Amino acid sequence: MSNMVEAGSIVGGPANNDTVNMAQVQTSRKDGPQSSSTSRLRKGGTKHPFIRLSVPLVSGFCSVRHGLALILHLCNLSISTQQMNMSIALPVMVNNTTLPSSSNASIERPPVDSQDNWNKTLNESKAVAAAYDWSPEIQGIILSSLSYGSFLAPIPSSYMAEVFGTRYLSGTCMFITSFLALFTPLAADTGVTVLIVLRVIQGMVQVVLLTSQYSIWARWAPPQERSQLITIAIAGSALGCFIIFLVGGYLCQTIGWPYVFYIFGGIGCVCSFLWFAVIYDDPVSHPFISTREKEYIVCSLAQEGSPPGWSLPTKAMIKSLPLWSILIFYFSDYWHFFVLTSFLPTFITSVLQANIRDSGILSALLFASACICVVPGGLLADFLLSRKILRLNTIRKLFTAIGVLLPAVLFTSVFWVRSSFSTTIAFLTISSAIKSFTQSGALVNFMDIAPRYSALLRALSQIFSYLAGAISPMVNGFLISQDPELGWRNVFLLSAAVGILGLIFYLIFGQAEVQDWAKCRHAPTSEQTE
Repeated sequence: MSNMVEAGSIVGGPANNDTVNMAQVQTSRKDGPQSSSTSRLRKGGTKHPFIRLSVPLVSGFCSVRHGLALILHLCNLSISTQQMNMSIALPVMVNNTTLPSSSNASIERPPVDSQDNWNKTLNESKAVAAAYDWSPEIQGIILSSLSYGSFLAPIPSSYMAEVFGTRYLSGTCMFITSFLALFTPLAADTGVTVLIVLRVIQGMVQVVLLTSQYSIWARWAPPQERSQLITIAIAGSALGCFIIFLVGGYLCQTIGWPYVFYIFGGIGCVCSFLWFAVIYDDPVSHPFISTREKEYIVCSLAQEGSPPGWSLPTKAMIKSLPLWSILIFYFSDYWHFFVLTSFLPTFITSVLQANIRDSGILSALLFASACICVVPGGLLADFLLSRKILRLNTIRKLFTAIGVLLPAVLFTSVFWVRSSFSTTIAFLTISSAIKSFTQSGALVNFMDIAPRYSALLRALSQIFSYLAGAISPMVNGFLISQDPELGWRNVFLLSAAVGILGLIFYLIFGQAEVQDWAKCRHAPTSEQTE
């Protein structure tokens, strides 16, 4: 695999250099004397008043690059709903679903319907669509099948993005996974093996899409706007989780579980059409972008350099502590994420004694708070950078520390305030909201240390994320099984400990400057992104 990557898998090589060169030709023809100044800027890396003049004129939210962020937001929303739809539909798809026990009167609870009414509603929903005799083991395989190919896809996806282009690769993957979602009910009727194979293919295609889309920002995101553009796109994932948790159960109860796949698969197909209409690999090839915005983006990125014909510096990357600090933090951060997605509904139903429907709504509330806060966090990070209030390295570490320490305190406190339903939900919601600050911290830091390697580093970070997803549920499930009551305390404490250890390593070794192994051989070294 390393040989294949070294052969030319790095996103942003020849294409980025061609982008700069083409823009130089176009601007020199149109703008005369001004273009010669920008040309000197690109060559020498020195600051020029043109950049300061252009920023307020082309940085509004009506720009093409913000339109790209919105399309990526919608695509990530669709992918997120397709990843979670089986978890919502499966309890209704099988005919042996067991429901939680009756409520505990000693715990404060919101008003809920009686268990008999919930059973009646669930039985009525089963009559709308087919139900299957799947054992708990088969159900577990179906739920986890989406991740079977996840470890194989991230690294090749960066190579494919370079060969086929991000626009065509990601747009095709968006259509394939959405098209397969439409056929999920038919696959379930055909047989469980067909369903599992379909889910495995979906998982691999989704990983390629989620990885390769980051190479877009290596060509489109000016360094001072990188946080806000990426967080706008990432917010779609949290919003998708919120939507599927909120309406998925209702759709299953009213019109039948197949429509969960039909509706969100159809939305994904529409997003794929929007992708091909709006997304282009670089500003120079976009037919609707203004000359002013094109110049601004190209001049902002020209200082980072992207010469053709270089290979992956594998040894230097392995020795890079700033890179390892990001990868280790990804592992620690996603440990917490998988605690929430895997065990939060169980905690709400078993400890807080809420029913399944309320559990979905309350889980959606956490993702909604994260979605609301992630974009302002990116805007704040870029504001602090653009006004030179803080250096980029300080911003990344500050936002990461806030996103780890405060949620760790709130998350561990949940066990001791569980007797109060409203306090517990408030702590979880606030914790999820503050946790989103890490998206403007360490989770986007790989774009700072090696923007030309963005897709590959995103692929590496996903591998560490999936590693956390493989270990976290297993370890935490063991803790809960050993002691059903104190096990939850241990789960919360362990999650906080893993997060703080990852934070400490990142604070010590993390950097936000372009690393030597990520620079072009002939690029100026005096100017670095701070």
